[in-house]
Amino acid sequence: MGGLVRVAGAAAVIVLAAAACSDSIDGAAVADPFAPTTAEPDPARRIEGITVVEYPAGRHVSPTQRVAYDRTPPFGGPHDAAWATCTGTVYDQPIRSENAVHSLEHGAVWITYDPKLVTGSDLDLLVQIVEGQPYLLMSPYPGLSAPVSLQSWGHQLAVDGPEDPRVEHFIEALRLNRNTFPEPGATCSTLPGAFDTAHPPPFQAGPPDPRSPDTVPMN
Repeated sequence: MGGLVRVAGAAAVIVLAAAACSDSIDGAAVADPFAPTTAEPDPARRIEGITVVEYPAGRHVSPTQRVAYDRTPPFGGPHDAAWATCTGTVYDQPIRSENAVHSLEHGAVWITYDPKLVTGSDLDLLVQIVEGQPYLLMSPYPGLSAPVSLQSWGHQLAVDGPEDPRVEHFIEALRLNRNTFPEPGATCSTLPGAFDTAHPPPFQAGPPDPRSPDTVPMN
């Protein structure tokens, strides 16, 4: 498998090049080549174009603080103490990244899309993939570098649309994959009063002001 590895600060970053996907692991046939196994705890590393970052468990920040995330959308690092509800939740408005990142720490997959590029049947297909499915959430994210971006803790994949088979591979490999996120067993339902799913904290575009006392660095 080819790839580029670079280390920045405390995070080791791996951008994987194309790799052939196999229908077997160690010669044994499996129902889904991207299901985690003991022999291959993180099969997502075989997904073409995936980015993997080794994030430690992140500390909590307050509802008024913003994190100077190193990725857009973020997929690891400090995050709000309240996680975004991720019980197959479809948000029709952009949501605050600090809440969504906490959901990833619990083992969820967060699907984001550019609302200017993903509409009509493509948006319907995304909703069909997510709605009602445990440990999944989706929300619009203005200004994405690709039409659709998928995030799990320490993993990100950009695709041109929901019909790309790598979308399902990403979910199969990483949703509730206890080998890849810090808090196995954590819930995706939210405590009463902790996070209002109907009126979630608003999305804040662009990086936070580095001079602000409410800006939290990644390290």
